[in-house]
Amino acid sequence: MAERIWLSTPTMHGEEQEYVKEAFDTNWVAPLGKNVDEFEKGIAQYVGCKAAAAMTAGTHALHMAVKLAGVGEGDIVLCSDMTFAATVNPVTYENGVQVFVESERETWNIDPKALEIAFEKYKGKVKAVVLAHLYGTPAKLDEICDLCEKYGVILIEDAAESLAATYKGRQTGSFGKYNAVSFNGNKIITTSGGGMFLSDDEEAVKKVRFYSTQARDAAPHYQHSEIGYNYRMSNVVAGIGRGQLLHLDEHKELKKAIYMRYKKGFEGLPVTMNPYLDCSEPNFWLSCFTVDEDAVNRVNPEKIRLALADENIEARPIWKPMHMQPLYADRDFVTAGDNVGEDIFERGLCLPSDIKMTEEQQEWVIGIIRGLF
Repeated sequence: MAERIWLSTPTMHGEEQEYVKEAFDTNWVAPLGKNVDEFEKGIAQYVGCKAAAAMTAGTHALHMAVKLAGVGEGDIVLCSDMTFAATVNPVTYENGVQVFVESERETWNIDPKALEIAFEKYKGKVKAVVLAHLYGTPAKLDEICDLCEKYGVILIEDAAESLAATYKGRQTGSFGKYNAVSFNGNKIITTSGGGMFLSDDEEAVKKVRFYSTQARDAAPHYQHSEIGYNYRMSNVVAGIGRGQLLHLDEHKELKKAIYMRYKKGFEGLPVTMNPYLDCSEPNFWLSCFTVDEDAVNRVNPEKIRLALADENIEARPIWKPMHMQPLYADRDFVTAGDNVGEDIFERGLCLPSDIKMTEEQQEWVIGIIRGLF
């Protein structure tokens, strides 16, 4: 069996071990410490936010964002429909109600037209918008930010997949009032697990740190006036992040090269790479494509996935839209008239995008797919 070609795995460089060793040498192996402080500063500076709080997961950062937005029992939160469940589950943690908003074809993210329909449908009842940038591709941020401002609603940016992606030269994760990024093992940089809460509201970041360390009041004894959580990142894990951050731009360039090789390699085939706006620069976290409608009956994504799996190559289906998930069957779904998410889910596939994949291995992947057509 040939060496496994993965979808996306961690790539370590060496500096990570130096920072982890520093944590051990100074005995700061518990949560908090210099690595956490420096990693928070580094990510905040890179993204362009005033402050950040390192968390045990990107999901926890999103939970804190939803909590700070004031979401409570029965409150409506307009959410990206085509995303991973972690984007929307935190709304349930705070007893809010998700309303899923259809995607558009130019970025696969929230359709501003559908978003405005949702705002009008739930006028005066919407507490927040949770926007994910799918596969590292920035959404139509001008239109979405304008709508949030028009209706006086907080924007929460889920930049879990899009760290280092820019929209009109500005980093994703800096547009929302509250923002989250992820350092899960398959992301563009990793801490093995973990995430970051980001905001220009420094008081909000302080509040997140308070909530995330069990909401312990300022007293010599253990006193609690609010419910807290154990969400703070370990100083050891943050050391991995500090080392990874040094290579973020390098990883982005390698991801882009993979995308461009696929695009060139598939010329002449009835497939289309995941799109992005001319004014944006994705981080190209995952390269994906859709099979054209006139060819999908002959070669569908599952046939391609299985053909790759037979050669020990990992590929995955596109995220199944949230409105199609059994968990959220009772939630409303707002569309501008075109079932974009369902269509992309049925015709789309995520391709191997590991930056350790060699050009020869990628050419092999391309050759297998070309052979199916």
